[in-house]
Amino acid sequence: MIDKLLSFLTGEQSAAPSDKDDLQLAVAALLVEAAWRDDVFDQEERAAVEQVLCGHFGISNGEAKDLVATVEAKGQAGQLFGFTSKIVKAWEEPERIQLIEMLWEVAYADGVLDPQEDALIRKVAGLIYVTDQERGFARKRVRARLGLA
Repeated sequence: MIDKLLSFLTGEQSAAPSDKDDLQLAVAALLVEAAWRDDVFDQEERAAVEQVLCGHFGISNGEAKDLVATVEAKGQAGQLFGFTSKIVKAWEEPERIQLIEMLWEVAYADGVLDPQEDALIRKVAGLIYVTDQERGFARKRVRARLGLA
């Protein structure tokens, strides 16, 4: 709070990240965490994370790569509660369900669902108030889209 006030007083408020930037970073961190859950973050998973970010937020490939690089540099991916609370405050249920679909897309990017990836998605769904039934429907939609059904 004090930092925001100081930046406002010194005229540096344009350098502060917006709520939109914070939300994009939170989503990117959750997607990267999903990709790392099987202890491998390969090119397929990285491309899936970037593609999902581009598609959902309408950002360029470069901006998506920057988001992923920021998450990796800060080592923030494991901070689930902080990120999920931002998402709950910012998004209604349909958008939160879309996030679960995004997580499934990343989890299935390498063609194999690791039990740790499944557990993470279950945990995130609970933290963002997406029911088990909706999580299951989201999984089915993603599997159908990816031709895994």
